[in-house]
Amino acid sequence: MAMDVVQLPPFQPRTMEVPSFFVSYRWWEDEATTVFWAFDIQEISRIIRFGLFRDENFPRTSLRARNTDTIDAFLIALSAPHEYQLLDSLSHMQRVEEILRRSSIPPFEPIPWSWFPSQSQTADAEEIATAIEIESQFHFRRIDFEEFVRAALGYNALFVDWFLQQHTVLYLILLNHLQAHPEEVPLYAQVEKIMRWRSPFAHRALFRSLEAVQEDHDMLPCSTTGFQFIAGPIQDLFKDQPGRLSDMLKMLSVLAIRFRRQYAHAAAMDWETPFDTSLTFLEDCLTYSSPMDLALNMKSLDEHQFADVTRQKLVTDDAVVRQLFAHGRTLSVSVWECCCALPDLVPYFQDCIQSLSATRDYHSLMALISGLRDYAISSMRPDGGTDTAIVEALIPKEIMSLMDPIGNYSAYRQHYQKYPGVPFLIPHIRDFKENGDAGLQPVLQFLQED
Repeated sequence: MAMDVVQLPPFQPRTMEVPSFFVSYRWWEDEATTVFWAFDIQEISRIIRFGLFRDENFPRTSLRARNTDTIDAFLIALSAPHEYQLLDSLSHMQRVEEILRRSSIPPFEPIPWSWFPSQSQTADAEEIATAIEIESQFHFRRIDFEEFVRAALGYNALFVDWFLQQHTVLYLILLNHLQAHPEEVPLYAQVEKIMRWRSPFAHRALFRSLEAVQEDHDMLPCSTTGFQFIAGPIQDLFKDQPGRLSDMLKMLSVLAIRFRRQYAHAAAMDWETPFDTSLTFLEDCLTYSSPMDLALNMKSLDEHQFADVTRQKLVTDDAVVRQLFAHGRTLSVSVWECCCALPDLVPYFQDCIQSLSATRDYHSLMALISGLRDYAISSMRPDGGTDTAIVEALIPKEIMSLMDPIGNYSAYRQHYQKYPGVPFLIPHIRDFKENGDAGLQPVLQFLQED
């Protein structure tokens, strides 16, 4: 046994677990200073939330220097009407603190590592690996996306530091257990093999503990990539889009929604695939100030994609058709993400839906309706009434009726007969399966005319 081997700590300081990041000019810090002297409280709130500054007291100092009327207006913009009376009694300093509280992520709350090895005689390697994985995922999911942004840019990130510290705790727990129970080393060697495809942080803790108590082992080198899969894409985002803080904050807000959906709410963690920071649809929204211009651009792209569609590809579920379905699903989710992160965009999307309907681009129209509908439903409050009423408040009834699935979208198909355009393929393909070529005739006629 190699009990006297001096072991390096399994986890380096956070700055070593995050890819190195250097830019000659941290443009966002200068732009943040300018924003704090402007009058857009939503933008100020986003800067506070993501903490894109070195001096953590900077927001407080900046807001305290603003006049009373401005701070009052800021706080009202961040409050609901029923809160106004309660806020009247607050002093200027207290109102600043309330703005900071409402704009910040929840405060750091340390929760210690709670998994410990069992001394059961029936301990199973798969059960142990699963329990460790669940605990590692729990601690990862407590880290807000905003903290990963701060860590990626080299700022303090308490949640990330705590996560690493708890995996060091796991290492010490395992090391002490294996030293006290050397007969269980073979069992945990099996756990190590299972953990190679699970949490790389938990695997590293286990690997190092086994390494410390074994002179000879057949373990493969463990991963030391740390937070590359999260921090790397965030760093690339800041390198690729210099000097656009307002847009960057909107992009980060949308990515925070995606992060929660992909990691916090997912049944299983993907510890390897780089986090997807592509935001093509949002970038288009930021580029085209007019919803009509965005709708025309979407129709142009859709027409280009549909140019390769033929009858044969429609009936054989060709890759081109599958790509169109995937595009529709991606667009729908993108709309939902944007609405959740940036509710101010909802009127923009409403106008875009009207324009898509007018230009007869049913492919993108249905995706936008779906995304806006999902947002309306997911943002319901307990006293919000029926989901139908909420959706109808966002989408005109005559347009929403096109998405009614009753009778294989009969309302849409009847409408399409009179006003053909870029098709919403699902009902047409279903119609073909039930009625043969007659079901595809309206689509094929449009494609041939086009």
